[in-house]
Amino acid sequence: MSVDGLVCRDVSVMLGSHPALVDVDVTVQPGEWVGLIGPNGAGKSTLLRAVAGLAEFDGEITFAQRTPKPTDVAFVAQAPLLPDGMTVAEYVLLGRTAHLGWLQRESASDRQVATSVMRRLDLGDFGDRLLTQLSGGEAQRVVLARVLAQQAPVLLLDEPTSALDIGHNTAVLELIDELRRTDGLAVVAAMHDLTAAARFADRLTLLRRGEVAAAGLPSDVLRSEVVSDVYETPLTVAKVDDELVVLPARKTVS
Repeated sequence: MSVDGLVCRDVSVMLGSHPALVDVDVTVQPGEWVGLIGPNGAGKSTLLRAVAGLAEFDGEITFAQRTPKPTDVAFVAQAPLLPDGMTVAEYVLLGRTAHLGWLQRESASDRQVATSVMRRLDLGDFGDRLLTQLSGGEAQRVVLARVLAQQAPVLLLDEPTSALDIGHNTAVLELIDELRRTDGLAVVAAMHDLTAAARFADRLTLLRRGEVAAAGLPSDVLRSEVVSDVYETPLTVAKVDDELVVLPARKTVS
């Protein structure tokens, strides 16, 4: 494991008296994508929040062998808040907040970073648009722009495409995939779509009731008997054009 990577070791989280995570290990290196999969309530979002410093935990979370700083980790929540009355340019500039001191305002350099990111994501003409005027796909790109403006080496994504149609879903995931390869971002993403997880993630961590049920390459984790057991429903894993596809098992008709 590279010393430049993110390491989660024996991470446990209690929500009240309920163990939400139990001794979870996850590592991700620069340029790598690790997908967190598992049914609702498995602990995917809780792990992301612990890494982002938003949930108390036991165990160890380090980046480059030290405690992560606010500038190290960028977090995209499952349903990001898009404030009324705020323009796209103002929202993207919020990504620079982690770099500012107490009462410090954004500099010309900060604004240049935000502008550069917007152009990179084909949002150059959107600066004066209100967030409430955006389509779902446009809003997702704007949220990514804010996160990328932070220039953090670790990107945490909680169901980044859950509200998108299939076209925008694929476009956003392909964009994240391109950015992690070109910029060397370490990506940890909670994903419900197992087929998309198999396509984009280098490795998967399958969670069940806060514990790791399986971890490794998608081909090792996404096995019919494993995912059927964890998701408690019959699932079939097949290969289509050399890509893994996960589908509900066909019911036999008597």
